[in-house]
Amino acid sequence: MGVTLSGELLRGDGTPAQRGWVRLEGQHIAEVGVGRPDDALAIPAGLIVPGFVDIHCHGGGRGEFTSANPEQIDRAVFTHRRHGTTTMNASLVSATYDDLERQIRALLPFVDDGTLHGIHLEGPWISERYCGAHDPATLRPPEPDEVSRILEVGEGRIAMVTIAPELPGAIESIRRVVAFGARAAVGHTAADADITRAAIDAGATVATHLFNAMPPLLHRAAGPVGALLSDERIWPEIIADGVHVEPDVVDLALAAAEGRGVLVTDAMAAAGAGDGDYRIGDLDVRVRDGVARLASSGSLAGSTLTMDRALRRTVSLAGRPLAGAVRAASTTPAAVLGLTDRGVIEVGKRADLVLLDEDLDVDRVMRAGKWI
Repeated sequence: MGVTLSGELLRGDGTPAQRGWVRLEGQHIAEVGVGRPDDALAIPAGLIVPGFVDIHCHGGGRGEFTSANPEQIDRAVFTHRRHGTTTMNASLVSATYDDLERQIRALLPFVDDGTLHGIHLEGPWISERYCGAHDPATLRPPEPDEVSRILEVGEGRIAMVTIAPELPGAIESIRRVVAFGARAAVGHTAADADITRAAIDAGATVATHLFNAMPPLLHRAAGPVGALLSDERIWPEIIADGVHVEPDVVDLALAAAEGRGVLVTDAMAAAGAGDGDYRIGDLDVRVRDGVARLASSGSLAGSTLTMDRALRRTVSLAGRPLAGAVRAASTTPAAVLGLTDRGVIEVGKRADLVLLDEDLDVDRVMRAGKWI
């Protein structure tokens, strides 16, 4: 016997909300209709949107993906699921080869059982000048053979790799990443526009947290921001917490990259856990008033975002239409990961759904047909 949900539907394809219903059978969506359902037992819901997809997340609920601790990994995933994220990558910060191998191997079972979609390596092949909350002692140029060895450790579960394209060996390494079936991302970079375009031509398709940890867009120097934002081949990530990117700039970026913009949390262990003292990799982090900064330098150290808050702030602070914000939180990131079975409310798709109230707060979350 299927379950029917009735409410306002935002399908994730960019169209406005409309009164409708969704009938579920097992793990999938069996029917989608407009108006009110015939099913007298339909469960009333406020706003029904596709489950959120976070392609860039380091942890939450005091759990870190770098910890290689199964309890911490589970805690981080569950924290974000409660806030509507039904699919996510586990992001790792820069580390030595041995530490990366250990962390990757600890995450493989979580990818295999579907808890995580894949693994994102945000370093160590990034710019020292724009390393942000990465330990400078672990940074190194992307020697292509080392990149290949790390990808082989991942056994096909590494979904994305961030590389600074100006570093020696970077362009060939980007080609290696793409050949392994992962997304190559440009980020934590000092590259100019020409080098960035060379990376895109080599196969890079994602901009790691656009604007952050890269030179700014200037009217006489487009830099990486201009090259990444203007190229239709690129999906730019945006951290819409009101701190990493000013809300008016979030609005401008998502308008310029209509249908390509991707909301990400870049969340660290403090997401869903409150202020306090934490670590990201081997670095100490202080979280005050919901903002995470390195204790040593004051540099931003990831965020405390959850995807529902990113959605709300994209609408309330940046002034983006709700339909477009949902697309950037669900449909587009699913496309980045090559997931055609979710991210939109359509017949045959996996039943990953989030029920929101009138304030866009999460009421209930369903993943693969089961309530969380």
